[in-house]
Amino acid sequence: MDRAQKEKVVEELGQIFESSGVVVVAHYAGITVAEMQDLRSRMRAEEGSIRVAKNRLAKIALQGTPSEALGDLLTGMTVMAYSEDPTAAARVMEAYAKDNKKLEILGGTMAGTALDAAGVKAVADMPSREELIASIVGCIGAPASNIAGAIGAPASNIASILSTIEERAEAA
Repeated sequence: MDRAQKEKVVEELGQIFESSGVVVVAHYAGITVAEMQDLRSRMRAEEGSIRVAKNRLAKIALQGTPSEALGDLLTGMTVMAYSEDPTAAARVMEAYAKDNKKLEILGGTMAGTALDAAGVKAVADMPSREELIASIVGCIGAPASNIAGAIGAPASNIASILSTIEERAEAA
């Protein structure tokens, strides 16, 4: 790899560290090509990505960024998973690590905050952005439907009473 290619890789990695909501670092020693392809496809399904890069180049890209603490994790055979959704990469990596013991999560960063392996697990357990929005919309919509039901109930009761009175009058 010549100097121009290395500079391009460092620039790409810098953009990843700046724009991603979460970056997860893991050791992947012993994972086959087929298993890595499976991990990549799972990550793409959640709109995330996997990147294997030279640790030295990744450390250069990390210099001066809020995620600089991630450099300590970059030793040995490491893979980086990242996504814009703050929970997607952590969720996929955590689920894959349960299925495949060869993948060992080391830690990561979220919005510039360093995470250890337990921190990545905590992020993975958080609800996704869409789930949070759905629950907020549900909370906002519930009082409105309760009010509509309360307003409509007396009219429904009156109609029921009038119908009962009418039926009794016709029967007599």
